[in-house]
Amino acid sequence: MKRLTTISVPVEIERRNEKLNWLYFVIIGVCFLPFVSPAIALFIGIVLSLIGIKHESLHNYTSKVLQLSIVLMGFGMSLGEVITASKSGFIETVFSVTTVMLLGILLGKIFGVEKNITLLIASGTAICGGSAIAAVAPILNSKSYQNSFALIVVFVLNAVALFLFPFVGHKLGLSQEVFGNWAAISIHDTSSVVGAGAIYGEKALQIATTVKLIRALWIIPLSLVVVFLNKGSEKKRIKFPWFILLFALAIVFANFFPSFNTSYAHFSWLGRRGMVVALFLIGSNITIKQIKQSGVKSFALGITLWAVIAAGSLFFLTR
Repeated sequence: MKRLTTISVPVEIERRNEKLNWLYFVIIGVCFLPFVSPAIALFIGIVLSLIGIKHESLHNYTSKVLQLSIVLMGFGMSLGEVITASKSGFIETVFSVTTVMLLGILLGKIFGVEKNITLLIASGTAICGGSAIAAVAPILNSKSYQNSFALIVVFVLNAVALFLFPFVGHKLGLSQEVFGNWAAISIHDTSSVVGAGAIYGEKALQIATTVKLIRALWIIPLSLVVVFLNKGSEKKRIKFPWFILLFALAIVFANFFPSFNTSYAHFSWLGRRGMVVALFLIGSNITIKQIKQSGVKSFALGITLWAVIAAGSLFFLTR
């Protein structure tokens, strides 16, 4: 009897994994249908996670799917519009990154949040969410629970932003240009910025994606500043987000070789649907337990910093 029990356990696990594979692959296939929006995909992922249906191995591909989708979307963007968006968003980027970091450090002291968690949340809010946290964490030599706290706070606020920002934008009657810049400045992760832009409109999507990816380049100078301020710790290599360079190359290639426009349209479509898949995977990785573990003070810091930047940037963009 013991032998039968021992054998049956791995078989049950294998059957469960097979069912999960089918379920997730069916949902991923559904994400390619045109009526499935980024918000719907994220919502489906969150629901699956909350009822305990999780596919751990697929979550490892979330970052790769996200980065590949962004690169593919580059083939569908106009180089002239990208340059225009880059120029118009440069001043806002310099001002907002500096302001967020200084304000984050101040709020961290007020709320009594640990120094490393404060710097990680501020970095994620100022630039590009999880990517900035991943780049700064090795420099700070932060502990795993500190990284988790910062990532969970940013992760949850990203999910909220994907629904909240388009709603507020429509209520306030924001133009596509204003909303695109506002989303890029105020929303943490690139995935949620692109998702919110896609919900709001095609023009907002282009501006939001471009400005956000330009902001992501600030990982490098920010990391250097953190190295300088954190002299006591061992200096680590800064991780450069190579997908941003590939995104820029895709835009340039598509504009200099227009004879392949049909293929570029297919690549761009695949990138947009891939972004929907990435948002589903992101949502399916959020748990109540993680939210509770992140700590009240960390959430208070993240929410306050996010609210101030969202309101402040909207004021400057609409005045």
